[in-house]
Amino acid sequence: MSSTTHRSAVFAFANDVVEHDAASDPIFATGAGVTSYDHLLPDFSPERTVRDIEATKDFLSQLSTLEASDDVDRVALAVLRERLDARLGLLESGESSCIFGVLTSPLSEIRQVFELMPSEGPAQVAVVAQRLAQVRPALTSWRRTLEQLAQDGRLPSRRHVMGVGQQAATYAEGTYEGFARRLAPESTDDSDLVVAARDADAACGELATWMVEVLALSAGDHEACGPERYAAWSQYWNGAVLDFEELYAWGFDDLQRINARMWEIAQQLLPGATSLAEVAAHLEADPARLIEGTDELLRRLIGFTEDAVAKLDGVHFDIDPRIRFCDARLAPEGGAAAPYYIPPSEDLSRPGTTWFPTLGATTFSWWSHASTWYHEGVPGHHLQCATSIIEADRQSRFHRLEAWTSGYGEGWALYAERLMNELGFFEDLGDEMGFLAGQALRAARIVVDIGLHLELPVPAGFGSLADFGDCSGKAWTPPMAVAVLEERAIQPHEMSVSEVDRYLGLPAQAISYKVGERVWMRTREAARFRLGEDFSLKRFHAFALALGPMGLDPLEAELAAWDGS
Repeated sequence: MSSTTHRSAVFAFANDVVEHDAASDPIFATGAGVTSYDHLLPDFSPERTVRDIEATKDFLSQLSTLEASDDVDRVALAVLRERLDARLGLLESGESSCIFGVLTSPLSEIRQVFELMPSEGPAQVAVVAQRLAQVRPALTSWRRTLEQLAQDGRLPSRRHVMGVGQQAATYAEGTYEGFARRLAPESTDDSDLVVAARDADAACGELATWMVEVLALSAGDHEACGPERYAAWSQYWNGAVLDFEELYAWGFDDLQRINARMWEIAQQLLPGATSLAEVAAHLEADPARLIEGTDELLRRLIGFTEDAVAKLDGVHFDIDPRIRFCDARLAPEGGAAAPYYIPPSEDLSRPGTTWFPTLGATTFSWWSHASTWYHEGVPGHHLQCATSIIEADRQSRFHRLEAWTSGYGEGWALYAERLMNELGFFEDLGDEMGFLAGQALRAARIVVDIGLHLELPVPAGFGSLADFGDCSGKAWTPPMAVAVLEERAIQPHEMSVSEVDRYLGLPAQAISYKVGERVWMRTREAARFRLGEDFSLKRFHAFALALGPMGLDPLEAELAAWDGS
């Protein structure tokens, strides 16, 4: 390890960790923009886990010998230590292998990475073909891990095994060949690209059959992960010690607060409405809000973010010209129903990109998407993640590329939605209803995620749900959770089912949005009170984003020490 090309030994060490992780995980490498491994896919076998444990222990041992020379190093060391400790805990406990679902698994990670690869010209298409030929061995290596989990009785519930199996069956219907044909329409049936793509489709089909017909028989039906596992995952996602009973009660109160405002708007949008879902249907059918076709949808999404940049830059944020553009693309088929964001490559040659899952639709209603694109684009994930990428002087390479935590990141994106509401960007009542529906969804997540995994009774005073009656004090079930999202957060049924599957498959991740937003709001208002007339919202945003990703507990401590500069 040498610090000759880095600001310090700490930054040199952080770079060494990234280089190791890129070699170990070519999917991470492609996402970061490290193209040396674009022809490869990871090993997902049990032996990989053993190697990762030993490597992480070695990193932590080396880390203990390093000392900070200044505040930048101090933060870099703290971030490295917290994230590597969290990684080691999940590896040694086996949690990193036994948690998977439709939202995230080796299957979906492999499919997504092809959408991030450069594909201009024959040489790059040849690299894609090489990686396509690696799909079968990569899935075979994961199958060995799944067999080990089944043998140890550690598979996730049958819901997730079946869900991923069905996702693999969707891919097997020609997903990879279709991708190859779009990439290089002139390719012949016997070309390396098409042959490899067809084999990838076939490998997905074989995995699907095995997962549905064989592996699922070894999976149980119990959904709750329990307090110990939930606390471990909460620490990983949030980087904070949380009181789940207090949070459960707070989440319910927040949902009640949001629903009260939704009903106020409902009576203005549709006087006499008897349900929030009725109002949502009214908005969904409004011709003035409709977008026809995916080309027009993508144009609208990109233009919307460009407009946000123009209105916010120089006023509430200073946005670097290198990251002003945020792309929008259609998400690969077969994944989760919610939109998402992928940061730019390290060298900014690939822009930050929002991804929209159409679920087969060709007509879209804008009222429910405006707030989401503030969340995914600007001032949300894109501004946050892309700012981190360009802060190489203040954030180590590990910090910029690997230290993102859900509480920090999703909390900021939810704060971004709330900020836009505070700034008056939801003048249209339909758009505000869409914003509130998103807020209600994240508050409901607190209640149903904690309730399902910790098997808590439904809060007193919760009231009735259609088909379930008064739920107060009852035990949570997945169908009840789906009903909450439909009735209290006006989410479509298919989206609600996908969401609950997600919560059950990723314990404690769903709570990170509201948990993080709560920290961002609390620290901002504490700074406003502490600094008085010296408080500047733009300077607060600049300082907070320059800090970079970290756990919520250390983030709150850093922001509490901010002097307003």
